Amino acid sequence: MKNLFLFAIALLFSFSASSQILKPVKWSYVSKKISKNEAIVVIKATIDEGWHLYSQNMADGGPVKTTFTFAPSKTYSLVGKTIEPKPVTKFEKTFDMNVSYFEKT
Repeated sequence: MKNLFLFAIALLFSFSASSQILKPVKWSYVSKKISKNEAIVVIKATIDEGWHLYSQNMADGGPVKTTFTFAPSKTYSLVGKTIEPKPVTKFEKTFDMNVSYFEKT
């Protein structure tokens, strides 16, 4: 009975160790005031080695696009759309289409 209890405890610890949430992308931001009433917010993603972050601008039928959602507020209004630097674009057999993504930063 004691061995069964120890086995159950070991099994629980192995599940908790293997089920940790990965966070392969670290986000940071900075705002730059461009006029009395306007600012640009630059959002930067630092991507761990071996991971990709998909572009916001991809055709339907591919991987899940990166999206940005801004909470409604009376203290600001959005002007324009989010833009991104030029991504890496490669044909992916899995999706049978060109896929655009970012690596590292």
